[in-house]
Amino acid sequence: MSFGLEADVVDPDVYDKNLQLLRSAGVTLPKISELADPMRLLGHQAGAEAWVDPDAPDPTNLFRVHWHNSANRRDLATVPEHLVLDPALTGVDATIVVALGNRFPMIRAHKVLAAYGCLVPRLLSGKFDAAHHRAIWPSTGNYCRGGIAISRILGCRGVAVLPEGMSRERFQWLDHWVTDDSDIVRTPGTESNVKEIFDTCHDLSRDPRNIIFNQFSELGNYIIHRAVTGPALERIFNHLNSNGTLRARAFVAASGSSGTLAAGDHLKHVLGTEVGVIEALECPTLLYNGYGEHNIQGIGDKHVPLIHNVMNTDFVIGVSDAASDSLNLLFNTTVGRSFLDQRTGLSQEKTTGLNDLGLSSIANVLGAIKYAKYKGLGSSDVVLTVGTDGAEMYETELSHAAERTPGGRFDALAAAESFGRWLLGTDADHVMELNHRSRERVFNLGYYTWVEQQGVALSDFDARRNQSFWDGLMDLVEVWDTMIARFNAA
Repeated sequence: MSFGLEADVVDPDVYDKNLQLLRSAGVTLPKISELADPMRLLGHQAGAEAWVDPDAPDPTNLFRVHWHNSANRRDLATVPEHLVLDPALTGVDATIVVALGNRFPMIRAHKVLAAYGCLVPRLLSGKFDAAHHRAIWPSTGNYCRGGIAISRILGCRGVAVLPEGMSRERFQWLDHWVTDDSDIVRTPGTESNVKEIFDTCHDLSRDPRNIIFNQFSELGNYIIHRAVTGPALERIFNHLNSNGTLRARAFVAASGSSGTLAAGDHLKHVLGTEVGVIEALECPTLLYNGYGEHNIQGIGDKHVPLIHNVMNTDFVIGVSDAASDSLNLLFNTTVGRSFLDQRTGLSQEKTTGLNDLGLSSIANVLGAIKYAKYKGLGSSDVVLTVGTDGAEMYETELSHAAERTPGGRFDALAAAESFGRWLLGTDADHVMELNHRSRERVFNLGYYTWVEQQGVALSDFDARRNQSFWDGLMDLVEVWDTMIARFNAA
């Protein structure tokens, strides 16, 4: 396995073909450093970008694959768009801050950034032949959509592999973006059925034309989030801390592919934060070596991703999908928002902003609340997290959740119960603070998936125990930027 770590041209002929293909499509590639600091490095072209539809397969949208898009997704925001959740809503004194992923172009989710970080190095090394290979994007949610979007812009054929039980909105988007219906591969199950995705990709890999971009083992996913998402969150905190009285205590996020968790490594290095990983309580793999089914769409489970820096993780936090389903109703129905207006006194602007939170985003907020309660945090403490996507990806889930409400209807009483139970009533249960021994336990859970099933060499598997391995990966940012600059100048 190469894990997507190509650092030079391995096939000059393929590189030349890719170069000509991308040139003919009018593609210029943004450097990773530019995506990490677009206000400073990309501000000069913001005017030209403003005329391009952020949802179009236009090469210009590659320069929007960052956290500094404004709410209209056309202009640059000085500070990455974020929500600061009111204590009246969260029930804790600590400041909980959510960076908003639905400002990203094309898919309205930050996984398009991971797809860019995985595909571009392969193209520029000549390891991936855009005219011959197919890019296979396994996912339980947004990564496969990001892969399809980046593939289409870069002239590659992309194939989405995802469980058949995911939200209808995901499939509607894919139907619009793929060039062939066969490029949507539905696997059995729902959110928890990651192994079925792996099995399908194993079958697809028998065709040498298929290149699997497995987000759970593609280290480009880790690298680009640490290089881009980490500094974006740091910038948000520094903006909030302009008077110097706040302390960044933690970054928490659902496991998913663990790419986003790489931002925690950056924040721990520069701000001294702890790192917490969230998983569904109905499938408590990291917490209790458990398994099960759940509906926190987009976070995956039943395994430890190869790109999860387990030995740098400080907490595992369990969140129930009953909570995220219920709060989706509270945040995104007229009844729910009306209750919040009356109960909390929050402005319409603040309650409307909750529409920026999809199911996994709500789970991240709940994980932040649980961390704050566990640590007994106060008003000078900040917990950072991300909103992977917004509620628009889960509109059909509202009716499903309402049907499961007692009486089959989400009314004012149900809204009050949801608020009391899942926000004010959330406590610090199912929160595990990790020490060296418990980190080793979680780390070793990955052995079966990666060494036994996926054929990763034991030496490569064990190398991930050391922080020096993860820090060393970041040298590739400069290498890849040099490759991108060489391509753009050719």
